[in-house]
Amino acid sequence: MSSEAASRSARVEPAIMALTTLVVLLADQLSKAADAALIGVGERVRIVGDLVQLWHVQNRGAAFSLFQGGTLLFVVVSVLAFGLIGYLYRSFRGGPMWLYAVLGVALGGVLGNLIDRLRLGYVTDFVSVGIGDLRWPTFNVADASIVLGIGVIVIRLFLTDADRPAAGA
Repeated sequence: MSSEAASRSARVEPAIMALTTLVVLLADQLSKAADAALIGVGERVRIVGDLVQLWHVQNRGAAFSLFQGGTLLFVVVSVLAFGLIGYLYRSFRGGPMWLYAVLGVALGGVLGNLIDRLRLGYVTDFVSVGIGDLRWPTFNVADASIVLGIGVIVIRLFLTDADRPAAGA
């Protein structure tokens, strides 16, 4: 890696990741606070007919209301996610700037749900999509950010030719 690329890595990459993490974390926490302030637990508000609803749920499970209970397990999984994001950050060093934004999106989501679990013992979910009783599990900004971040990273890893030399090599 050239000294110019190393200098960029030391300044720009962490700034992009930190800023993206902060934006996602703020969006997540503010949207959950608004939901909790405006909609009672278990209440639903139709946004787009029956298709999209705000539905205030206190989720003691994992993403999308799966695996209820086990807060300690989810805290451990969050810590492992931090480690994986740190590993990917180092692995992607010198890579395209958008990768650091994607890592920030995932990190912001992990932090958002972890803060809720530690502070409240549950995560506030509020977005419900579906028709009638056929609904996607209720989710929040953090859940969507985690899924988006992981999805983009997995696609990136599968589309990257492992035999191709890394940039600057």
